[in-house]
Amino acid sequence: MSSVVALDHLLNERRIWRGQSFVAPSGHQPTGNPVLDAALPGGGWPEAALSELLVAAPGVGELRLLLATLARLSGAGERVVLVAPPYLPYPGAWLAAGVEMAQLTIIQASARDALWAAEQCLRSGSCGAVVLWPQRADDRALRRLQIAAETGQTLAFAYRPLHEAQNPSPAALRLTIEAQPAQVRVLKCRGGQPPARAFPLTAWGR
Repeated sequence: MSSVVALDHLLNERRIWRGQSFVAPSGHQPTGNPVLDAALPGGGWPEAALSELLVAAPGVGELRLLLATLARLSGAGERVVLVAPPYLPYPGAWLAAGVEMAQLTIIQASARDALWAAEQCLRSGSCGAVVLWPQRADDRALRRLQIAAETGQTLAFAYRPLHEAQNPSPAALRLTIEAQPAQVRVLKCRGGQPPARAFPLTAWGR
């Protein structure tokens, strides 16, 4: 019940559609890695779309990929929502990365409710980015998230296990985050062929 109350409060905070949001002119947000941005067809995270981050194991530095983007959005007054994170964010690290904690909302929910909550946040148009850790998400659920992101013109990110790479996905961008060595590969990107090279995880910065 607390998750539903928190979500209702979030959606009621901003009833007017945001005519101007913090977006890149190209329709993409920089990833925080200029080399990767140059290699992607659109130049960064695709706007109004789902990006999938497939992780070999929790704790390999996977949050590093998003912190620069979340810092930019929250600094511009955009709401950032975390849905069903496996661990509570450490405020010191997020503050050091430049994330405005007043713009951060965390929704704890069951596996089924987490998908519903993420979809509602995306559709609302009241968020700059929604980050989700789905426990179970089939192709249909991911497609609903993709459509919701398009409807609400919102950045959507889903962290999922690396073994999901063998399954098809409607996500506009799919990245794999490997542990040994710590690197990122592009599995799928909209508008072109994925770059062949890998990108060191340490290359991400603000």
